[in-house]
Formats: sequence, structure tokens, C-alpha cells
Amino acid sequence: MSGPLDGKVALVAGATRGAGRGIAVELGAAGATVYVTGRSTRERRSEYGRPETIEDTADLVTAAGGHGIAVPADHLDPDQVRALVNRIADEQGRLDVLVNDIWGGELLFDWEAPVWEHDLDKGLRLLRLAVETHAITSHHALPLLLRNPGGLVVEMTDGTADYNRANYRVSFFYDLAKSSVLRMAFALGHELGPRDATAVALTPGWMRSEIMLDEFGVTEDTWRDALTKVPHFCISETPRYVGRAVAALAADPGVARFNGASLSSGGLAREYGFTDLDGSRPDAWRYIVEVQDAGGPADAEGYR
Repeated sequence: MSGPLDGKVALVAGATRGAGRGIAVELGAAGATVYVTGRSTRERRSEYGRPETIEDTADLVTAAGGHGIAVPADHLDPDQVRALVNRIADEQGRLDVLVNDIWGGELLFDWEAPVWEHDLDKGLRLLRLAVETHAITSHHALPLLLRNPGGLVVEMTDGTADYNRANYRVSFFYDLAKSSVLRMAFALGHELGPRDATAVALTPGWMRSEIMLDEFGVTEDTWRDALTKVPHFCISETPRYVGRAVAALAADPGVARFNGASLSSGGLAREYGFTDLDGSRPDAWRYIVEVQDAGGPADAEGYR
């Protein structure tokens, strides 16, 4: 069987779990060769201490129909990133899709803590993991991506540009990190557009990541049980939904029309017609504005 991304090569930086894993799997399902990176391997876990590994992600990519290749990498280390890109160049001779999904900040921010009360070391570490890693990866990977026309860079963040411009997001450090990634996509669009490549920022909605499911004490099969405690979770989506958004962008010959833009999984589902795994089409950011932030009762009718 062939897919729309047969012959294409992708790097999903930060693909151990969550959105990165969902994106890698859906790129594989579309036929791509996908290099997946992260710090959690079967031999060594990151400070998250969680069971997900990049090898598991690579296996899922291959099972979906692509070719998954796991490469351990700390994207704060320029030498490791340079070696990663050199390996892709040696083995494939091209890079068509770069997804900057490095995050690693789940244990480093305090909700609603003002900057003068927030742990400074944790806040600065969050910024390094969420911003500096993206810059290092783009610096080393983009020359390879630009060897062939039509390359795509996806900067993963939390929140659209419009929403984050108007709303305080969690804490000073979290807000700064997510807004910085949005601006990185805009800046990359300015630099890549004239060189026949495209950069976008992309946000999932309220995502049922492995960590989120564990936090609520549910599984993907039982996620609706969490609605008794967190009613607005009714708008949530799987990591594969934003993965399908990336796969659709990567397969679109007219993707340049989005260059520099801030996009969402729900918005792209309307654009391209894909659905989440259950056949629904959640539009979390419209729901958040029109229902959740407006103080309305939890009801996803008309939003998924």
C-alpha cells in the first residue's frame, strides 16, 4: 500500500509521548520515514520517570505503515543535534518535514505562581527546554530541509496566537515559552518562504496525552469517566488528531498559503476533513472561548 508521504523523510523532535508520538505515528501512516527523538529510551529514562520510550514510538510508526527510526538525542546539546542531522543526511539525503515538539516542562511550572514566587531554576530550565531546543534543532536541520523544495517546519505549542495574545497562560515562564514558539514559527516563515519552504505554528486542543490520562485516573477507553470531576474535558482529543493535522499539512502541495500562520488541530480538521480516532471533529479552541471561558456549562454539542 502507498501513502501520500511515500518517499518523504520527517524528523519529529520530541516524539516520546503525547503530541510528538501522535504526529510521528500519523506521518508513518501516510507512508513517511520518521526519525523520532527524545531522552527516554529503553535503557535510560529522562527525569519524567515515565515508561514511554522513543523505541516504542518508532515501533508504532512502523506498525502504522511507515518506517520509524529512534535516535536518542538531547536537543539542548548542539553536538547531538548536529550528529542527528548528519545521520539523516547520510542515510536519506533529504529532510522534508521537521516537527519541533520538544517540551519537557511538565514538572517545571507552578500554576498561577507569579514570577517572583516561581522557582527560578525551574523556570529558566523550562525556557531552555521549550525554546532553546527548538532554535538549536532548526539551526542544524534547516539546511538539510532546504536541499529540496517544499519543505515543512511545524512548531508545536499550546494555544493559538489570537488566544495567547489575549490570555495569561498558566504562569510567567509557561506563557513566555508558548508565546515564543508562536513567534518562532512567524520568524521562520519569513526566512523560509522565499526559499520555497513553509513554517507554521500548531496547537492541539485539550489533549488526552498519557500524562493527562494518568492525572485523571482514566484510560483512553474510559476517558469520559473523568467528566464527573472535569466536565470541560468533554472537548478533549487524542494525540493522533493533531498528528493527522501535521500529515495533512505535509501532503498538501498548497501548504505555503499557511506560511507563518498559527493553526490548530480543530481548525485544520475543518480545512482538510480528517477526524479524530472516534470519528469526531473536536474544535477545542473555539469551545474554550465560546463555552469554557464564557462560563457556560460543559457541553461539546456543536463543537465536536
